[in-house]
Amino acid sequence: MISRRTLLAGGAGAALALPVLAKEMADLRLPGGPSLRPFEPGFPGKGKMIVQRVHPPLLETPFSLFDDGVLTPNESFYVRWHYPMPTEIDAAGFRLAVRGAVKKPLSLALEEVVKGGETIELAAVNQCAGNGRGQFVPRIPGAQWGPGAMGNAKWRGVRLRDLLDAAGVNADAKFVRFGGLDEPLVAEAPAYRKSIPIDVARRDDVMIAFAMNGEALPLLNGYPLRLVVPGWYATYWVKMLNDIEVLTREDDGFWMAKAYRMPTVPVKPGDKDFPTAPIGPMVPHAWITNHADGDKIAVGKPVELRGIAMGGDCGVAKVDVLVGDKVLSATLGPDEGEYGFRRWSLTLPEGAGRIGPRCTNVKSVSQPLDQGWNPNGYARGGVEFIALVPA
Repeated sequence: MISRRTLLAGGAGAALALPVLAKEMADLRLPGGPSLRPFEPGFPGKGKMIVQRVHPPLLETPFSLFDDGVLTPNESFYVRWHYPMPTEIDAAGFRLAVRGAVKKPLSLALEEVVKGGETIELAAVNQCAGNGRGQFVPRIPGAQWGPGAMGNAKWRGVRLRDLLDAAGVNADAKFVRFGGLDEPLVAEAPAYRKSIPIDVARRDDVMIAFAMNGEALPLLNGYPLRLVVPGWYATYWVKMLNDIEVLTREDDGFWMAKAYRMPTVPVKPGDKDFPTAPIGPMVPHAWITNHADGDKIAVGKPVELRGIAMGGDCGVAKVDVLVGDKVLSATLGPDEGEYGFRRWSLTLPEGAGRIGPRCTNVKSVSQPLDQGWNPNGYARGGVEFIALVPA
């Protein structure tokens, strides 16, 4: 268990000193534009990270680390903030509000949150909705992420439902809205607020997390509390969570009504005036982790392939590997939780050519061959092909 001392000290003294970017660079191999990014170890609590932006921080996980295991270490876990975050947290003075359409509004100290319900723990992938945006062709405005704006951790916390029950949710509640301690740069900008339907909020696995991978949440990943919505994109996983508001209507705020929305019909570059809906659950996806596009391999020798897969909003059923006109079945590693990464492996008799892993989840949803271009570069989910070249 996380000790009281560790939890309360998690954000203390961790002032966010912005580093001077080093000369070492990482190549994300993005099509159609600049691919080099600083490779920097200077952020608090982080190892070497790919720097997409310094302030507020956008830090990408080096993709090679996903070959090490299915859990992403805290020091390597990607970082994405929309607005400047506090550089230090007063844990003793922290309060979480539960308000809105409730019978008894609450203002909870950190220890009261931790003791506010049964402690649960589960592995779940936290993935930016724009993960892989920089890989789309043609280019799409926004953070030019490679494939490393994601991570899988064991999250520990209390069920959101328990805190809602303590406040007494009114019968006409429809959505629950969440806010954190990050603040807009200008007063006119809309505060970052996200909402989920009340039935999602009351799921057994939706939690207010205070720990990841057995440690208090890192400051850059949302200390002291963050919402965890397994199977949904990270835009809903509000960091430094300090406000929970129960709504009796659909959320019409900017970050739901205008931002993070997906077309509800197929679109192509140049299309306009198409209908959209808020992005929601993630889609299945698989990646090769021990080879990259353009790697050279020995001719006529077996090739070992390894990778990770996720089912999106449910577990992984299978991973097929497309090799030319062949479809080969990969071997799955242990199932460590339906919302987490799952290892897969396959040995090819020989491996030159175009290769792509295709995940099918337990709901029988498979990755499409097409990446599903959309004007915001969200929910990239097509098969990620690479080419292995004879040495």
